Amino acid sequence: MSTLRLEDAINEACPWSGKPVSADSLTLYKGHVVGFCNTGCRDKFEQAVSKFDSVLEQSA
Repeated sequence: MSTLRLEDAINEACPWSGKPVSADSLTLYKGHVVGFCNTGCRDKFEQAVSKFDSVLEQSA
């Protein structure tokens, strides 16, 4: 897997806190680099979408 880059993030502010995104707190979601202010916010997002995607798959 290639390294995610801050300049490729689709957002400048963390979706959870509204603070600026950090280069060490990026994730790939549906083909897009999404940034967060810290790894805790990133991990919270990954857990939330994982559960949400799981529910959607079950209802399909």
